[in-house]
Amino acid sequence: MAPPQRKSLIPTTFYEHARNSRRLYWLTPAIVLVLYLCVMGAFIWLQRLHSDSVMFVTIDQETRQERLLMVILALSLVIVFSLLALWRYTRFRTQAEAALIAETGFRRAMENSMSTGMRVFDMQGRIAYVNPAFCRMIGWNEADLVGRTAPFPYWLPGRHDQHRETLAQLLSGRTPSSGLEIEAQRRDGSHFTARMYVSALRDPQGEQIGWMTSMTDITEPKRIREALTAAHERFMTVLEGLDDAISVVADTPEGLELLFANRIYRRLFGAQTAGHAELLGGRLGRFTDETTEIHSATAARWFEVHHRMLAWTDSRRVRLQVARDITERRKHEEALRIQQEKAQLTSRLTTMGEMASSLAHELNQPLTAINNYNMAAVAMLKSGSASDAALLQALEKASQQTERAGKIISRIRDFVKRSEPQRQATSLARIVENAVGFADIDARKRQIEITQIVPDPMPDVLADPILIEQVLLNLLKNGVEAMEHSEHHNVLLHITDQHPLVEIAVIDHGHGLRNPERLFEPFYSTKSEGLGMGLNICRTIIESHHGRLWASANPEGGTIFRFTLPKAAHHPEPAEATIEDTQA
Repeated sequence: MAPPQRKSLIPTTFYEHARNSRRLYWLTPAIVLVLYLCVMGAFIWLQRLHSDSVMFVTIDQETRQERLLMVILALSLVIVFSLLALWRYTRFRTQAEAALIAETGFRRAMENSMSTGMRVFDMQGRIAYVNPAFCRMIGWNEADLVGRTAPFPYWLPGRHDQHRETLAQLLSGRTPSSGLEIEAQRRDGSHFTARMYVSALRDPQGEQIGWMTSMTDITEPKRIREALTAAHERFMTVLEGLDDAISVVADTPEGLELLFANRIYRRLFGAQTAGHAELLGGRLGRFTDETTEIHSATAARWFEVHHRMLAWTDSRRVRLQVARDITERRKHEEALRIQQEKAQLTSRLTTMGEMASSLAHELNQPLTAINNYNMAAVAMLKSGSASDAALLQALEKASQQTERAGKIISRIRDFVKRSEPQRQATSLARIVENAVGFADIDARKRQIEITQIVPDPMPDVLADPILIEQVLLNLLKNGVEAMEHSEHHNVLLHITDQHPLVEIAVIDHGHGLRNPERLFEPFYSTKSEGLGMGLNICRTIIESHHGRLWASANPEGGTIFRFTLPKAAHHPEPAEATIEDTQA
């Protein structure tokens, strides 16, 4: 059975002080009453004296009336003075009470408008006062709480021991200045978290009479704080788990200041700004978002560095840098480049194998002519009828045929020879001449003509001549082969100057495109004997030259292959080998 509840001592103390102060209020009315009694007593006394006293016997009637009147006037003046004093005091008290009522109403309005719950404990741990905010917070009325002792209705079931410890800490004055975080229960059974601050409550004489507590519902702020903390932890977990080196630095007069670095950055460069500065790659004054590839000598690795300017939490402009390790990718790219070079060489060798018989026939003509001119010169010398002019003409013609054969062999050697790609300013006219020269051999066998529409003068391009010859020869050969059974016998090579690019188009009237979306896929070929690598290699070559290769249907039937190359800024030096070099 719960112990009987006793009324708190805190209100009694204040009311007693108020009563002690109001005892002086009755002093003036008491004085007035005493004076009134004095006046009445004096009046009765004078009436008796009037008949009995000797003094009044010797005095005539008029004198006695004057003396009595003077006494009455004197007493009346005393009464009037007392009444004026009483009126003045009453007026002062009325004003004080009005001010007190206004002050009380103002403080009550402030108290009712507060969102902080206020609660007062007396020295025995009873609830002596609660404000409306506290009642709204827990859902209980003031009448249900004032005078209650532990356990309180807002304590959590099953956790009363913990609440008693908190109450004992509160009553002993050992609460921290930063407050206490407590759990409480509303009347509807829902739980909430509050932060409680405690201060001593003292009477006007300075004696402590209880404890004032203020409580603020921090359920939602705590939830938000915990959510932000969890989000921050997840974010930091993600950043620390990334394989990229992430760092943030700020520019200061003393240099770079490292604000953040994740695990990978610290492992590679330590907790210093030297790694960030090294990966900046000389962009210290540039406030632009960039992505570059930088080789770090410190880490001995290649990085793809994303650089961005952003506003830090203190509004400073800082540098965010994300460095992705691409060392393995660079190795794979280098291996792929080598494989592509091998594929290009294989493609050239395959092309030479297909052209072997045609080249033998092509070389047979100048060799036969050389043999005939030499035999004619020998015959003229044997007959003794040879003139110097005839011999010179025969030898010059033989020399011309020798030069022709040498050019054919030189082009074949340059085409087949494996070399590193060398982008240089080169003559597009020479590339077209060599590629058309090779393709024309096969075209004549198929009775197909290669027609050229080129600008005059032909622009120079920035390219590797051997690789571009291979691309153009491959496209011309595809066009010739596509028109083998066509009623048309003309492949058009159309070159247009589209500054700063040059567009080369190979237009045929063959069977057209069957699967244009798969045309440039590796190992896809429309020819039964094809490997499906030709067009894929061609596109890789053109894209490595910062150009573009694409195909479209010819409105007149067939296919149009187009590719672009950048124009050169200057004219190239002659690169064709001389006859002596070829013969050597």
